[in-house]
Amino acid sequence: MHASPLLTRRRLLGAAAAVTTVGLITPAPAISYAPRSISLYNTHTGEWLRTVYWADGHYIREAVRDINWILRDHHTDEMRPMDAGVLDVLGMMREQLDTPDPFLVVSGYRSPATNMNMYLHGDGVAKHSYHIKGMAVDLRSETRSLSQVRDAAMSLQCGGVGYYPRSDFVHVDCGPIRRW
Repeated sequence: MHASPLLTRRRLLGAAAAVTTVGLITPAPAISYAPRSISLYNTHTGEWLRTVYWADGHYIREAVRDINWILRDHHTDEMRPMDAGVLDVLGMMREQLDTPDPFLVVSGYRSPATNMNMYLHGDGVAKHSYHIKGMAVDLRSETRSLSQVRDAAMSLQCGGVGYYPRSDFVHVDCGPIRRW
């Protein structure tokens, strides 16, 4: 007995649909368990830190605590947990720039009072800054140009990037993707 033309046509159409569907599937990016490190120097306090903050699939509590201290509001010594997203932006920027040298931190977390004071004095500070939420860092690099730092941040497509050449820093945050 031979197959009917209808059955053969159905098999052919089914096979074509399967091949087309497989072609449309894109593999999910692999999650890397490689350690993530960061190196920071606070330009206002003179404190510095070089640490691995993520390994074996999780953030390292002590390292994150130390990072939060370096990124504290240097005006008041208030500390707030920094958003993990901004730590990862800094870690990825470090890889992009291919440098072991620390980022020179101009501003990390800002208390609402510090931010409002800076806003009222016309320091170019946003009234509802991501710094208040622990989601932003203003920085530069000793061994990379400011434009290289900006370009590295922009290439990541991970949040906001502000370029302030006259003030000698780049703003990075883990909010919506935007540029200024």
